[in-house]
Amino acid sequence: MSEKLKVGILGGTGMVGQRFVSLLENHPWFEVTLIAASPRSAGQTYEEAVSGRWKMDTPMPAAVKNIVVKNVNEIEDTASEVDFVFSAVDMSKDEIKKIEEAYARTETPVVSNNSAHRWTPDVPMMVPEINPQHMELIPYQRKRLGTARGFVAVKPNCSIQSYAPVLSAWMEFEPYEAVVSTYQAISGAGKTFADWPQMEGNIIPFISGEEEKSEKEPLRIWGELKNGVIEPAKEPVITSQCIRVPVLNGHTASVFVKFKKKSIEKEALIEKLLAYSGLPQQLALPSAPKQFIQYLEDDSRPQITMDVDFEHGMGISVGRLRTDTVYDWKFVGLSHNTVRGAAGGAVLCAELLKAQGYITKK
Repeated sequence: MSEKLKVGILGGTGMVGQRFVSLLENHPWFEVTLIAASPRSAGQTYEEAVSGRWKMDTPMPAAVKNIVVKNVNEIEDTASEVDFVFSAVDMSKDEIKKIEEAYARTETPVVSNNSAHRWTPDVPMMVPEINPQHMELIPYQRKRLGTARGFVAVKPNCSIQSYAPVLSAWMEFEPYEAVVSTYQAISGAGKTFADWPQMEGNIIPFISGEEEKSEKEPLRIWGELKNGVIEPAKEPVITSQCIRVPVLNGHTASVFVKFKKKSIEKEALIEKLLAYSGLPQQLALPSAPKQFIQYLEDDSRPQITMDVDFEHGMGISVGRLRTDTVYDWKFVGLSHNTVRGAAGGAVLCAELLKAQGYITKK
């Protein structure tokens, strides 16, 4: 235990916070030693604070049950007990920005699941397999914050995981336009069917803010670091629709793509998917999927019930790749929204930041 980094989870009583707790059980590098939440939960044990509200399909880890929840607003006291924190707080964007930077200024790195800092110019927003070089923003951010080791890093929106890695694998074919429709699970709203019975047998054709994120965030991920900021890519231009569907876990994307390079063979596209990997695989990080993207030949795949847990929820599943009469190619992608798309993606970011020396023991 003494060799592991001490980790705090801010907002640890919510669904994503619970996913962090679950994923970090027996983690080889990190140990949850602190959980912070709103003042109404502070002072209770974690088991008491989430009594009747545990949303995971695995039991609560025994090691966290008796941790006494801290008040997330008591920043100095909370930060003093850990080496770094994961953030899954449920606040307004302005409040999130303020509290995450406040933790960073205590020399405590913050790896955030929240969207508040995704467009802060000197905050890296990473899918570790795609843009690990964006970590190089951190020295610029530390200069602004006046810190030696504190910083904020974020992961992107959960729904883009089902198609952005696919387009990344195909960049040499120069995709320049994409139409994306995502079919998003209710856990993306922090809900289960017990919480949201109205979603049973229902579809809602609107998720606030989701379409803008789906269209713009991939361009920042594909952007270049220039003079301490990320210059977003200009292509592929993405237009999207985002729909809430009666599924607990798993975001599915239906995608149409145009390429500048023509006469691409299907086999070449599949080969690129299967070969696509990145620094997490090279470094054999604990949460890194060995196979980042799988391709499924069966026309009825990918399916939530069969494929959402591919590589423990950290892999991407792709199927139905075929030519299109208007666009060049079309496919269906699937990712686990609360694992790869949320807490698991943030854990992988933290592992990469540790491996690169950005997160260390205090």
